[in-house]
Amino acid sequence: QVQLVESGGGLVQAGGSLRLSCAVSGRTFSSFSMGWFRQAPGEEREFVAAISWSSGRTDYADSVKGRFTISRDNAKEMAYLQMNSLKPEDTAAYYCAAKLGSLISRVRYEYWGQGTQVTVSS
Repeated sequence: QVQLVESGGGLVQAGGSLRLSCAVSGRTFSSFSMGWFRQAPGEEREFVAAISWSSGRTDYADSVKGRFTISRDNAKEMAYLQMNSLKPEDTAAYYCAAKLGSLISRVRYEYWGQGTQVTVSS
């Protein structure tokens, strides 16, 4: 059974930084492409970033491009989201997701974590 567990969320002032982590277990981590999504209250879940299984390719939503960096460590079976220059509009629950296969994607992820809350104060 594949499990994803996020950590690293919290309260930060605008302009600050946070690093989210996602621990994956239950299947060979390198089988997955990884993604981060977020959902604000009353809003639909939206794509944030994705990384291919080999870390060779990344993709970012326009709203976070240049501020957020997705990465992974296959040896540690971890994925990360470094978030810099945070804005109040980045406030949301952030979810880690895993997709079988090597192709980077914004949709059709099979496995999801429980989410971690990020709150950015102005």
